[in-house]
Amino acid sequence: MRKTLLAVVLSACLSAAAFPQAGFAEEKAKQTGQADLAANAKSAILMDANTGTIIYEKNSHDKLPPASITKIMTMLLTMEAIDSGKLKLTDKVRTSEYAASMGGSQIFLEPGEEMTVDEMLKGIAMASGNDASVAIAEKIAGTEEAFVQMMNDKAKALGLKDTHFANCNGLPAENHYSSAHDIAVISRELLKHKDITKYTGSYQDYLRKDSKNPFWLVNTNKLVRFYSGADGLKTGYTSEAKFCLSATAVKGDLRAVAVVLGEPNTKTRNEEVSKMFDFMFSQYSMHTLFKPGDTIGTVKVNKGNVKELTLTAGQNYSVLLKRTANAEGIRHELQVPKEVKAPVQAGQVLAKLVVYQGDKVLKEFELKSPEQVGKAGWWKLFKRTASKLFLVD
Repeated sequence: MRKTLLAVVLSACLSAAAFPQAGFAEEKAKQTGQADLAANAKSAILMDANTGTIIYEKNSHDKLPPASITKIMTMLLTMEAIDSGKLKLTDKVRTSEYAASMGGSQIFLEPGEEMTVDEMLKGIAMASGNDASVAIAEKIAGTEEAFVQMMNDKAKALGLKDTHFANCNGLPAENHYSSAHDIAVISRELLKHKDITKYTGSYQDYLRKDSKNPFWLVNTNKLVRFYSGADGLKTGYTSEAKFCLSATAVKGDLRAVAVVLGEPNTKTRNEEVSKMFDFMFSQYSMHTLFKPGDTIGTVKVNKGNVKELTLTAGQNYSVLLKRTANAEGIRHELQVPKEVKAPVQAGQVLAKLVVYQGDKVLKEFELKSPEQVGKAGWWKLFKRTASKLFLVD
């Protein structure tokens, strides 16, 4: 009996020694109540889109094949080209032989066929068109290779460490990978372009509607129809990547981004993303400090053609709180220099807004100059000096 008991104890100790991290992770998950949010995914993350706060993650930095979720970066660069004026939604995009040759998901573009940027975006966002992705890439950068370089440059600019692209559509390729974390960051960046959900949130539409062969588009992301508030973003599947999804949903002043990679099937994928959304919307709320247009403070400008700049909120400055947290303990502090020296560039960081809960820093926001300020001329500086001496302006 004593030998049997000793063997059981020894076996338990050996198991704990062999899998210490697994036991710790399981215990931590139980404590946070999030153990089953994405139980079947290889990798997952749940992020608040407004603040970038990570609510839940599982192997979120694992480098995995992203399949068609790749197209989130393709759409981001397309929206940036539109915003910069390089592209217009009405511009025609011609389909090359190469673009038309893409397999997998497609909108069956013919070589030489032209569609508008608006139509191509529908084909990418809703039907996951590999051909449309290459066509738009060639329109923006000249070649897919040049566009892929833009994709990797953008990933680097966003500070992403787990991502490298080899194509613009996610078809299997060597050295083509990303992570749930990085995809969430790219998704959050894409959502800054408000018009994108017009495409990613539509459940059905048509291409070539007035032709003899209209093409019916049905969104591959079924959550936009079956989950209230869901309006994007992109599904993905290859035999290597399995079933993937970067999804977003909005409820009140909360917007969630949920990414799952390597799910076994679409049903499980959608169920687990829905569970992640439900968790965030039921457990968290947004505490807003400043709304767009609110005055946050001022900063003096030394020898500038204006004496001071007013720092105005150009966005919501908010923090994400657990619903059980006490918002009365939230305070903020404006950290601003005594003065800045002219010239000041538009967008130059001038100050910092620090949000505390007790003594703990919850969030820091950079505050930037709303305008350019040049150096004051000698006459203006003389008048200012004179006004101090003689009290005249």
